Amino acid sequence: MTLGVYNATRGWEIPSNENPHREGYYLIYEDGYVSWSPKEIFESAYRLTTGLTFGQAIEAAKQGKRVARAGWNGSGQFAYIVPAASYPAQTGAAKAHFGEGSMVPYREYWALKTAQNDVATWAPSSSDSLSEDWMILD
Repeated sequence: MTLGVYNATRGWEIPSNENPHREGYYLIYEDGYVSWSPKEIFESAYRLTTGLTFGQAIEAAKQGKRVARAGWNGSGQFAYIVPAASYPAQTGAAKAHFGEGSMVPYREYWALKTAQNDVATWAPSSSDSLSEDWMILD
């Protein structure tokens, strides 16, 4: 809906410094609030949450969201990105290399909350990366 049509719908005069042909979206929220949003602002802020490509799922995961595929058979499975950080050296190998009492740095990685209700590191399969049934859970 254009800004001009929106203003006419609301019974308002369009300000002289506004473009009545500007494209946008007529919005009605759950609580009944009515608004209009410019197309470019709306499309950069609002995204689909289902039927996504893996690239879109990656974008969401990088923002801290949990993502999953509709085609996964595991109940309650989801993937997320663990940010880079460090942990205290705990194993003999880590202590020998990094030093007793030192912090071991690690890079960001994908994690999977499994159907068994634990967490494992995860690497997407080629099927996962080519699927378009990804969804954002948050």
